[in-house]
Amino acid sequence: PCLTWLCCAFAERTGKVLGEFCRCYREQFGVALFNSVRYEIEGTGGPQAQLLHRKVPLEDHVIYSGNIFQYIEESKKWRNRFCVVPHNYGLVLHENKLAYERELPPRVLVNSAGYKILTSVEQYLELVNNSLPGVTPKSGHSPILKCPTDFPLILWHPYARHYYFCVMTGKEQEKWRAVFQDCVRHCNNGISEDSRVEAPAFTDAIRMYRQSREQYGTWDMLCGSETQVSRPVRPDPAETRPGALGGWAQQAPQKPPASTDAVYRMVYELAKAQYEAAVAGCEQERQQLESTIRTDMDQIITSKEHLASKIRAFVLPKAEVCVRNHVQPYISSILEALMTPTSQGFAEVREVFFKEVTDMNMNVVNEGGLEKLVEYMEKLSHLAFHPVKMQSCYEKMEQLKLEGLQQRFDVSSTSVFKQRAQIHMRQQMDDAVYTFETLLHQELGKLQGKDDLCKSIQRILERVLKKFDYDSSTVRKKFFREALLQITIPFLLKKLAPTCKGELAKFQELIFEDFASFILVENTYEEVVLQSVMKEIMQ
Repeated sequence: PCLTWLCCAFAERTGKVLGEFCRCYREQFGVALFNSVRYEIEGTGGPQAQLLHRKVPLEDHVIYSGNIFQYIEESKKWRNRFCVVPHNYGLVLHENKLAYERELPPRVLVNSAGYKILTSVEQYLELVNNSLPGVTPKSGHSPILKCPTDFPLILWHPYARHYYFCVMTGKEQEKWRAVFQDCVRHCNNGISEDSRVEAPAFTDAIRMYRQSREQYGTWDMLCGSETQVSRPVRPDPAETRPGALGGWAQQAPQKPPASTDAVYRMVYELAKAQYEAAVAGCEQERQQLESTIRTDMDQIITSKEHLASKIRAFVLPKAEVCVRNHVQPYISSILEALMTPTSQGFAEVREVFFKEVTDMNMNVVNEGGLEKLVEYMEKLSHLAFHPVKMQSCYEKMEQLKLEGLQQRFDVSSTSVFKQRAQIHMRQQMDDAVYTFETLLHQELGKLQGKDDLCKSIQRILERVLKKFDYDSSTVRKKFFREALLQITIPFLLKKLAPTCKGELAKFQELIFEDFASFILVENTYEEVVLQSVMKEIMQ
């Protein structure tokens, strides 16, 4: 009964989010359609990338594989497993390497979105205890598990099943930690950026739901696919207090939270069904929506501009004062904190790429020329997806600290900025590698002997590095703007809420009923708030 009650509470709140999603979907569909028409008329704007981008991503390759010990909760024993990380960054655990080679079904499949990688049992126990506020573990209880080596690796999640691994040496532990972190980083970025309607509509819905509960700022659990993000939209902490959960809460710190995982999986299925139904319902409306928007586009735009002008007159003076007093004095400090580790990370990407190509050039010349080139180029093509070789780049971002600024702007964690920058680094590395491959392929037919090959590789490397420098500067500037907005906009919305939010309802009457599906007062209000700080950020 306790699990059923919890699932109903989770599902009710997920339903509210998806109700917002349907409203936001219609508006975002209108925005996407308007932008596509404007693109046809005006063309592209802004700086063009110099590096080439893979149109077809690399697939059917294994990112990493190896043996690792796993703790089996059911038997309470440790077993040697063969772990494979395919191109989709899932963790796949097989009985052994032979079972993998025979293509037998795996023992475990793990989607690592939302997980944290821990390297000690003490860290794990602290997180487990802190995840149940008000519960004090009883003294004298034995720890959850005894690790047979000094090098554990634990995958911890606030809601889902936990996974326990260990290896024999510290070097292996660092290597697997880099692999697991790469999986988490990739899976956290699960909402497709290619979607011009569903993804922004969903993130808008999550933001509106949280703000309706007076929750602002970055949210660490906004990671994974839409269904995975929906699952942790949880009841109030008071509703899940230890007393409401019965005796399980008192025992949880002494044993794996199987009950939490049961809720998580049940809510996942409910959320998945609800989300798919919501998307299907919105998709059925697309044709009618497009017809209405194309017919009334000028009137919709005029209505939106009229609404924005009224909200701007009401909100902008208050917002500008707030920006001047509470945001502008700190922008340079935030930017400085972001710039140092980010710039060091991109510089390390450049250095790793330079070293790998230079080493390949020397090896090709010393070991057989063109005959060896294919083998080395195959290895180079996967450089951006090699967790261990890219780790030195990613580690630079781990130095990011916002210190006092984090409390001032209610930033719960810097992890969202670290992971975003690391994803940019991986993409820049892959773009550099792909551009190098393409340019070298164009040269191959003209080459004669090792000397020509060596000179061509060096010349192409220099060209690609110049392109990389230009693109990385553009990408970093875009990242800094996004990060500054992500830090300051929620802060401004929270500051302005007492005087502005309650007055928004009166602006609804300015929207014609026929256009109400395509114009949301809340989003227009946030656009005005964004405009108030955008000038400072762009400078």
